[in-house]
Amino acid sequence: MADHLLTTHTGSLPRPPEVLELLRTKLEGGALAGPVLDEAVDAVVARQVALGLDLVSDGELGRAAPISCVLERLEGFGGKSSFPSPVDLLELSEAGRRVLRAPPPAPACNGPVRYVGLPSLERELERLRRALGGQPAEAFVTAPSPGAVALFLKNHYYPSRERYLEAIAQALQVEYQAIHAAGFVVEIDAPDLALGRHLEFPNLPLDQFQRNVAQGVEALNAALAGLPPERLRLHLCWGNYAGPHHKDVELRDIIDEVLLARPSGLSFAAATPRHAHEWRVWEDVRIPAGKVLIPGVVDPTSSVVEHPDLVAERLGRFTAIVGLERVIGGTDCGFTSFVGQPHVEPEIAWAKLAALVEGARRVSGLRRVRRPSPRPSAPDLAARP
Repeated sequence: MADHLLTTHTGSLPRPPEVLELLRTKLEGGALAGPVLDEAVDAVVARQVALGLDLVSDGELGRAAPISCVLERLEGFGGKSSFPSPVDLLELSEAGRRVLRAPPPAPACNGPVRYVGLPSLERELERLRRALGGQPAEAFVTAPSPGAVALFLKNHYYPSRERYLEAIAQALQVEYQAIHAAGFVVEIDAPDLALGRHLEFPNLPLDQFQRNVAQGVEALNAALAGLPPERLRLHLCWGNYAGPHHKDVELRDIIDEVLLARPSGLSFAAATPRHAHEWRVWEDVRIPAGKVLIPGVVDPTSSVVEHPDLVAERLGRFTAIVGLERVIGGTDCGFTSFVGQPHVEPEIAWAKLAALVEGARRVSGLRRVRRPSPRPSAPDLAARP
């Protein structure tokens, strides 16, 4: 039994200047190695634990972008295409139209997709394992969904979207299994299930997009076969860019398909003005018994630091629906997904996380968190049935 409402975030955290410089060097063809990254991961893990977060990560410090690890670990992407552009920016933002008029170049699939990045992944996992040490916290590692890869990296090789998803799922299964075998919770980042609507399929009839969501969930479940749901969580993402988001698909329109995904934990936006009202959706849907809700209760794109009482109020809406033990306080999305493009200043990001922890304590009725001893088992932290 938990003695407090648990807290976490979605993965990416502010990178210190020395890591930014390291990643820029890597983007220019240099190597990503040495003590700088090791020390930075040590520090970011220790800071999360010191704040009182229960499920922590390496902050994705070693990744220049969410999809960059895919390009390092999967082969078959020697083609060229361009990244899709969010239609909300194209429609309502003059700045967005200027930036997105010529979509940036991107790799594309032009051959069989295979996983070749196990050594790279193992180095990342070992770095996190050392940083975690004897810290009284559980750790999670992020990985993209098959649909996320298909969303950002166009298919110029497979005869259909379904075959492309199957190939990606088979390749990524290696990564998911390795993360689990290393003792970490696997977080699947799945922007295809929500962001995909206004990024790739804005003109598709809703029922057809829902079938695409179901197809993406089916591919993901195949890749996660055999892994315990309580060691898995899914991040449902509408994109953490600072745009109008008026073209976002509504949670109500995709939730039935999303709830069929294997992971027991479901992370979703509940703080941004575009989705904060959707907590009421959870009053109306049948939530499977094993699911744990991880609502975002702080907005990583706003510089306003949420009051802990507001955080507590937001969390209380969900605990009233499923109970304290089936809610984990989280963030809408990552704070710094791309190198050099933080959404808020680093110290503001950390202040928001502190507000998250304090708000969760107020929901729990505890001003000081009693750390369980001995360290609780991973299933106890990931999903309280």
